[in-house]
Amino acid sequence: MKLHLFQLGTNPVGAPVPGYLVQLDDGTHVLVDTGFPRDAGPGAFVRVGPGEGIEARLAGVGLQPQDIGVVVCTHLDPDHAGNHDLFPGAEFVVQRGHYELARSGTLGRLDMARAKWDLPHLKYRLVEGDTELLPGLVLLESSGHVEGHQSVLVRLPRTGAVLLAADAIPSADHLDPDARAMTPFDVDEAAVRSSTRKLVERARAENALLVHGHDARQWPTLRTGPGAYYD
Repeated sequence: MKLHLFQLGTNPVGAPVPGYLVQLDDGTHVLVDTGFPRDAGPGAFVRVGPGEGIEARLAGVGLQPQDIGVVVCTHLDPDHAGNHDLFPGAEFVVQRGHYELARSGTLGRLDMARAKWDLPHLKYRLVEGDTELLPGLVLLESSGHVEGHQSVLVRLPRTGAVLLAADAIPSADHLDPDARAMTPFDVDEAAVRSSTRKLVERARAENALLVHGHDARQWPTLRTGPGAYYD
């Protein structure tokens, strides 16, 4: 099993917009998030540099969108779900509560990339709570940033556990559940603190590398870029 960390763009505060690829030994390719819409145009709030689009990142490891069997959606914010339409053959896995919230149209920011993720031919699998998706791949419900946000725990044979916190823990400044400040996009403070505590404790129990969702200081310390992976 291998885990690739992709930078799919840069947000307005100079932090990475990440996506992740898990390659299982049986040949299954699991993508975690699809990045910001590739056709957003000039002036978009996420800058996608040359070679940073999800198609280019996959090509860098010898894959095409049709090779992806599963797409895990941490959540449907536009910088995480902006290219779902590139993967019509994949199964999309999302928390039921989040999918229902997004479909309801009551949280405006989830509509920003709706034309990419709310398509009748896309196949969604709705899960509820913590779920072992595949051997070595566990989804951890981590609401607060938005209802039904999920993080991903990957248990690698040599590296050990890696916990992809996504926006539940966007940076090292958000690791203390009692003292952390809320981001402008967090919707439920109590749930944010509960999820932060849950993930920090899980990372400690698993002796896991905890990868923050948008951390400009952590990203250069990680194995990223062409040819780099955890295994």
